[in-house]
Amino acid sequence: MRNLDRRNWLRTVGLSSGFALLGGFESFALETSIKSPKLEGLVRLSSNENPYGPSKRVREIITNTFDDACRYPFGALSSLVEMIAEKEGVTKDHVVVTGGSTEGLKAVGLTYGLNGGELIAADPTFQSMLTYAETFGAHVHRVPVNENMEHDLEAMSKRVNNKTNLIFICNPNNPTGTLLNKNALKDFCASHDNQAMIFSDEAYYDFITEPEYPSMTELVKEGRNIIVSKTFSKVFGLAGMRIGYLIARPDIAKRLKASVMANTNILAIEAAKEALRDNEFYKFSVLKNKEAKDQIYATLDGLGLEYIPSHTNFVFFKTGRPVDQIISAMQRENVLIGRPFPPLLDWARISTGTLPQVAEFSKALKKVMG
Repeated sequence: MRNLDRRNWLRTVGLSSGFALLGGFESFALETSIKSPKLEGLVRLSSNENPYGPSKRVREIITNTFDDACRYPFGALSSLVEMIAEKEGVTKDHVVVTGGSTEGLKAVGLTYGLNGGELIAADPTFQSMLTYAETFGAHVHRVPVNENMEHDLEAMSKRVNNKTNLIFICNPNNPTGTLLNKNALKDFCASHDNQAMIFSDEAYYDFITEPEYPSMTELVKEGRNIIVSKTFSKVFGLAGMRIGYLIARPDIAKRLKASVMANTNILAIEAAKEALRDNEFYKFSVLKNKEAKDQIYATLDGLGLEYIPSHTNFVFFKTGRPVDQIISAMQRENVLIGRPFPPLLDWARISTGTLPQVAEFSKALKKVMG
């Protein structure tokens, strides 16, 4: 779904920054012919996965592609790159396909962190790039989030110096779920991309419900020193297939390709292509995610627990006690929630699941907190 089409759709269904949802959702859900997975064993709400995916159409494509699993994926990759380029409004030489967005993060961390390169990032945030870069000698300046649990762009700006190679921004942020003011973000990028490469991790971009919220690919198109990562793991439900991509200026993209190691596979490529065509499942996923978040909010409100309104497929809430204890207690109730996120060790992250899964979470949390 192209960004412009997505924005128009968000307006149509009434998904705005106020999270208002118009009628007709139940009939839409029925039309998709997608059933909730059955509850079996542990309720896995720990890794921000989409429990409804892959879509029916994508599953059929995966099955039909097995005859080609003996072939190397290079020919199929070219057509996927074309589809991604069209979706993002760039040329093919802007696109780097990776084995999940995590491989893209690590490739960038290696490229800009090698031999003592300095990186700046919020704290807490998604760590894959940062810890990987540190393995190869990088120094990471971790800047605490502000009182609203957002990237403190002013404080991050003050950390920039002549040794800074890269500034990492996860937006919406994992684990806090916060979304930066779009004007502040664009101003920050425009002010600092002449001093360091800026990386915009947009793994959760599809769950943003502000119709006019821009991807930083808009700045890539202006030729700026910006790298954007996106993934098929979340809204498209392909976390287990391991496929994502980077968008960057062609000379930067060429440099990053040299750091990509694992690549992806032909089943994942064909799955991703069909996922881009399947707009109905995309809409279904966004709407069901909103419904699950509302159910989580209601549970947290009922328990009087503080939480952050989320622009993702998870919710970050304050437990008021060591999160390790909460994680263990919830697991005893057969519900898995997110790992600890230092330094906020009295906060927990809960992923959205199916409505029956969220109901199990609510039941378990009431017991644990009671």
